[in-house]
Amino acid sequence: MFVLELTYTAPVERVDALMAEHITWLDEQYAAGVFIASGRKNPRDGGVILAAGEDRAAIEKIAAADPFAAHGVCAYRITEFIATKTAPALAPYRQQLP
Repeated sequence: MFVLELTYTAPVERVDALMAEHITWLDEQYAAGVFIASGRKNPRDGGVILAAGEDRAAIEKIAAADPFAAHGVCAYRITEFIATKTAPALAPYRQQLP
């Protein structure tokens, strides 16, 4: 499991200009079963995405394809964790410790 933290590196106006492309990219990752949740940070200086997966390189490739990243308006911080406990609705995403 991964937490992707986006921090804007450009004015919000540049971010907003790419929002439709970013949402299309998000929708593709939800349809592929990679993303579980996402949203803006408050205050609005970036966003957070919760992603399922075990391959960090694959998640990094997905993040690099985000129009925000491709156009240089955000930086990503990716944190991997083992989801050993979840809400009942997220039980399919539970992981075992190695």
